[in-house]
Amino acid sequence: MKRIVPLFALAVLSLAVFLTFTFSTCTVLAQSAGYHIENIDHQMEVMYSGHIIIRDTIHVTGQLTDGFLIGFPKKYGAHVLKGVAYDENNVLPMSLDVAFEGHNEIYGARINFPQGNPQIFTVTFVLSNNLIHQNTSLSAVAVEFPAYPSVAKKAARCNVTLTLPDFASGVKVSKDDGSAATTNFVKEDLAAFTKSQAVVSFSMPAGILQIFTVTNLDRVITISPAGDVVAFDSYRIKNNSNDSLVAFGADVPLDAANLVGRDEFGKNLMTEILGTGSTFHLVNVTLIQPLTKGQSTTLTVEYTLPRLSSEQLAVFTLDFDLFPYLDYYVKEGAVTIIPPEGAVFLHDHSASLNKNGFQEILTFNKEGICHIDLDVPSDSVQIKYTYNPLWLSFRPTMWVWLLVTVGCMIVALWKRPNISTSKIAVSKTPIDHRSDRVRAFTEAYEEKNRITFELELLDAKARKGKIPRRQYKKQIRKLEARSSIISKDIAESKGVFLSAGGNYASLIRQLDGAETELKTVERKIKDAEARNRSGVTSSGEYKKELADYQQRKENSEALITGILLRLREETR
Repeated sequence: MKRIVPLFALAVLSLAVFLTFTFSTCTVLAQSAGYHIENIDHQMEVMYSGHIIIRDTIHVTGQLTDGFLIGFPKKYGAHVLKGVAYDENNVLPMSLDVAFEGHNEIYGARINFPQGNPQIFTVTFVLSNNLIHQNTSLSAVAVEFPAYPSVAKKAARCNVTLTLPDFASGVKVSKDDGSAATTNFVKEDLAAFTKSQAVVSFSMPAGILQIFTVTNLDRVITISPAGDVVAFDSYRIKNNSNDSLVAFGADVPLDAANLVGRDEFGKNLMTEILGTGSTFHLVNVTLIQPLTKGQSTTLTVEYTLPRLSSEQLAVFTLDFDLFPYLDYYVKEGAVTIIPPEGAVFLHDHSASLNKNGFQEILTFNKEGICHIDLDVPSDSVQIKYTYNPLWLSFRPTMWVWLLVTVGCMIVALWKRPNISTSKIAVSKTPIDHRSDRVRAFTEAYEEKNRITFELELLDAKARKGKIPRRQYKKQIRKLEARSSIISKDIAESKGVFLSAGGNYASLIRQLDGAETELKTVERKIKDAEARNRSGVTSSGEYKKELADYQQRKENSEALITGILLRLREETR
């Protein structure tokens, strides 16, 4: 009897262990039998900036009750800049750098399905351009990438597609399961927890693939009361390549026009449209001075967008993508909408709203931007604001009221009874040493014109390479400093002449008008040259425009010369 009790206890314990193992096995089998991976479309794309896109579209059957794991060898994890998952209708929650069922050699991402799992969904990663290796002298490029995705269950089929930059040739793919000389290949029965690395090598002409980073992209869209829309895209670029960066390809909306490129000092750059996609223009902007490795610069591309409809002046509605198709990765981006003064935004989504007097400014901030954002399901940004056309006359009305008020005050003071002759003598403010003041003003004006002419000559010499860059910068700084001092003196003298009234004030007002016209014409000449270079206007239209602008410029210059002569005559 005493021996039976231990034997019975041992039997019960063995049965419990067996049942536990059986139930556990059944549970695992039940979970593993919940879904099947029918197909994975594995795409690797090399962007213009050298950043790499890994895009996996997964086709499953069954139910994904505990989410879905996907990844690639651990070495690529350090290069992940961004990850996003989505199906046909929604963005799916995704966690990066998660445990991959005990496989520490795999970098994992988990996708969850809060609204029930779809049968087809896409997971996209953006990797840094540190996986690109170039040998410019041999026109050779090598790109490291995961040959196949890592998944927690066998996939029946995996189709691999490589999208390389234009003009790539001599393609060869080296991977763990053999080599291929094509940009498309298939892997049947892709095993679970695959950790396959690959390198694709190819030849390419210099300048097609540029290794750089756009640290900031600031887009400012200004809307005039009449509905004219002007955009300024400011890029902060850093060259990461061992080769010099001589040009930058900016992506602008397809309906952009009147393109003008400028450097960080405001100087016009050669700008031309290299190609056109379905939703964008690729605009090549040539730098004045190439960027070496590690150097940064700021470029600005200015353009106009289609004029807004003014059928309903009370309410304007803007529907557009905040950023166009960008074939490079942008760390931080911002879009600022500046409507007409007096406009009031009706709603602002996730944007920040700033007020400056009667001006409302809406700003959208975003991190990690490239063209994969256009593939993600999202509502286009709709911006609405109300605007009363009477605001067009607000500032002119304010000025009129101000002038009327000042005029009434002057009349009241003029009609006030004279109390003493001494007070009248004090209120009188003639210009002391009139001839000296006018002579100094005209000489300063001529000196400023001479400096402007010297600056233009220096720019021309620098473009033709006739002056060393260091000497050019030194002389530019010296002349600009001198011009700034003279401009302050001129502005001060103008204020004195305007306060003196009479013929002096009239001549100075005419001079200001002529200066404004001259600046406007010079800007339009530069715009016309930019449109002619980009092919927007024909040669005949350009010559006609240029002749008209040159005539206006000569008229303005002649008017300025005449005003200066009349000022000198006032002192005689």
